[in-house]
Parts: sequence; structure tokens; C-alpha cells
Amino acid sequence: MTHDIAVLGAGPAGMAAAAEAARRGASTVLLEENAQPGGQVYRAAPPGYRMPRDPDQRTGDALRAELARSGAEIRAGHRVWGLGGGPLVPQGAPPGPFRIDALHGGAPVTLEARALILCTGTHERIIPFPGWTLPGVIGLAAATILLKAQGVLPGRRVVVAGAGPLLYAVAAKLLKGGAEVAAIADLATATEWARSLPELLVRPDLLARGLGWRVTLLGRGVPVLAAHTILEAEGGTALERVRLAPLAGGGAVSFECDALCIGHGLTPATEATRLFRAEHRYDRAAGGWVPVLDADQRTSVRLLYAAGDGGGVRGAAAAPASGRLAALAALRDLGKLDPRAHSRARWRLRADRWRAAQTGAAMARMMALRPGLAAAIPRETVICRCEGVTRAEIEAALDDGATDVNQLKQFTRCGMGPCQGRLCGEAAAELVARRVGGRENAGFATGRLPLRPVPMDALLGEFDYADIPVPPPAPI
Repeated sequence: MTHDIAVLGAGPAGMAAAAEAARRGASTVLLEENAQPGGQVYRAAPPGYRMPRDPDQRTGDALRAELARSGAEIRAGHRVWGLGGGPLVPQGAPPGPFRIDALHGGAPVTLEARALILCTGTHERIIPFPGWTLPGVIGLAAATILLKAQGVLPGRRVVVAGAGPLLYAVAAKLLKGGAEVAAIADLATATEWARSLPELLVRPDLLARGLGWRVTLLGRGVPVLAAHTILEAEGGTALERVRLAPLAGGGAVSFECDALCIGHGLTPATEATRLFRAEHRYDRAAGGWVPVLDADQRTSVRLLYAAGDGGGVRGAAAAPASGRLAALAALRDLGKLDPRAHSRARWRLRADRWRAAQTGAAMARMMALRPGLAAAIPRETVICRCEGVTRAEIEAALDDGATDVNQLKQFTRCGMGPCQGRLCGEAAAELVARRVGGRENAGFATGRLPLRPVPMDALLGEFDYADIPVPPPAPI
């Protein structure tokens, strides 16, 4: 069976897109790697866990309930590793249905759809520093998963560092869970936060929540160090302390801790749009490389759409409207929604998206990558953890003539490990950009299969040597 619409990713954009498409009569399938829809912000607790109710959980539950009522087919627990079809057909052949290859329960699954909506979210950005590979150093997003979905603390005495509102959200949840927050090191200045207030006032509910986090932290006496960065994470077999310093220079300060939650913002997950060779542009304020989209979330590839933060970081509040707009555009492009009905339905959604995106854009600017972070990485620091590639090796490759991200990958294997460049790619690209005149010149890694690491035996199945076809020898 070929579905009308497939949606990849069940965060807020994906849930809304699938519900909208199915509610309007399209045969719709939603694929999600996790056991339940929700994504990062609205992550559902595992079966049997009862987590405290909060605004995120209530919003997530409402989206999950709408999705369940819509009639969309939900394929949870599916790791999508391959995409094809659409424009990816033999030369000269017309575009075909999109093909989605996934693993479910260790078995391969293949689906087809006439239109594909990508709601792939983001990757967390961490710019390396000495000691970042020590046990006890964890990403802000990973800490959020532990706290939201499992009720588990990453440590008992924690330093929280990086950029953006997630610093304060994680710190407040750590306090609520019983941890001690030794310090918060924020790359932003107080002035930068003040400049974002006009956009934050568009969503007073989100502003009030953020102020609530701040009040909680101040009330508990948590030191908040503005315009500070990490110099080093120190310890023997595990993290023991963190050294912080002002961005403007000056004396360092140390904090004893057993965990460091670190995050330098978010970058859109564009593996799939890159695989389809959709047009992209570099937008530092939106998280980095983003697919070029029209007002209805269409990419440059026919019947391929991107919604949510995978199309540019604008936050969870703006994601559902972008997902619904993508679904409406797909329905119209498939001939399942007439132009007049499409026009009536989308005007309110565009207004909702714009309103929520004002706040999201302000927060995305606060999380935008600061070039000085990459410039400050010491030469002996490991950049690519999977392949053990240091900054010195990257600089040597650039000295030897590597001129873009793909050449750097070929010269050093940086980005060839299990994380496929998700962890090291931003830092490596910044180092290339410093030599070649900017991120546009540095480019991005070519999209390739598999989109996610998968065990080879799950794809190959069972066979013995006699099952392998051997062609006859070529004539001499």
C-alpha cells in the first residue's frame, strides 16, 4: 500500500502534521523512533512511570490525544535509516513515491508515500573543550531526557553551562529533583537577554515561565555567571570540577561538581533534506544550515516538506502550526484539498506560527553559535570522539589542502563514526570556515545512507554462502 502522506518524526510538528492530514481524509502514517510520540520537549514518560504534571506534559498529552483521534497510522519504535524515491530515481525516470526504510523490533520495514513531511527536529550543539569526554559531562538535552522521562538526576552537585533558555529550565528541574546547582555559566550577557524582551512579550506565558525559573534559582542562591564560558572540565576517572572564565578575559573560578550539563544551542537535523539534495541556506540565527522553504513549508523538492525545528530553530510553540501548514500544503499538492479551502485554513495557522516564532526566534538568536568558541579550542582537544580526531589533526588537514567539510571528512575521518558527525560536525565546520571565509564556503556534509546507524545483520537477514548469486566469469 502507498500512503498519501508519510510524516517522519513525532515531535510537536509531526504530531500536528499527521493529525491534520488524517483528519482531512488522507491516508497518513507517522514514523517515530521512540516508543511514544512527543519529541524532546513533550516527551512522554515510559509505561509505568508517573511523572509530575507540568505545562509541557499537558500540551504533549493534548497533541497525543488529537493524534489518536485523527485516525493516522502511528508507527512508533521505528528507526528510519533510509529514504529514497521522489527525485532519487534512475536518471531519466519520472519521480516516484517516496520510499521509507526502517527497523522495527530488529526487522526491516519498508513503506511508500506520495508526499513526505520531515519533522526531524534538532541536534544539540556542544563545542569541545578540554575534559568534555569525561564521564559526568552530559548535554543539556540528554539531561532533559533523564529528568523528564525517567525522573533521574545526572548528578548530585551540578554545573549548568552554555547558551539559551534551556540552561534555566534544566537548572530549575535539577533543583526540583533534589540536586544542588553549583553554578550556571551563561554565554549571554544581561544586555543580550534584555534586548530579547520585545519578542518575549509576544508570548507572555512563555516569558512568565522563564521568569519563574530565574526567581527559583535566585531564591535558592544559585550563582548565575553571565558572559562566562568553560575553560576545562577536570577529574581523574570522572568529572570532579569545572573551571569557568569570563568571555572578556580575567580570572577563572572553579566549582566542585559530579556533573556538568552543557549545551551551546541547537542545530536543525537536515540529514534527510540533504539526502534529497533540497536547496539549503546557512542561517546562523536559525541554528545553521536549513532547507529553503516557502510560506507553506515546501522544500525545493516536489512533495517534500519540512516543519518544526528541522526547518529552522523556532521552538516547540511554533512547531504545531508549521506542521499543520505542511500537511495542508501536501493535501493541496496531492489534489485532496481545493485551493479555496486551503487558503481559508492556512491564514490562521500562519498567524499562529508567526506569533510563536517571534519568541522562538529570539531564543534561537541567544543560542546561535559564537565563532569565538571554536577559535578557543586548544589544539590537543579531541573534536571527533568517534574517530579520535583532534583540532591539531583538523588544522593539519586544512594545511594539506582540505577546503570544505567533505574534504576534511576524507582527510581525517572526522564525522565517519557512529554519530555520523552529529556531535562533532558543527565544531569541525567552524574550524574549516575560519580558513575558507565562512560557513557558506565550508559547506555541509553530503547526505548519505544510512541516516541512522543500524546493525548490518538486521538488514541482510539469514543466508549462507550457497545463497549468494555468483555471476559467470567474464569472457576473456
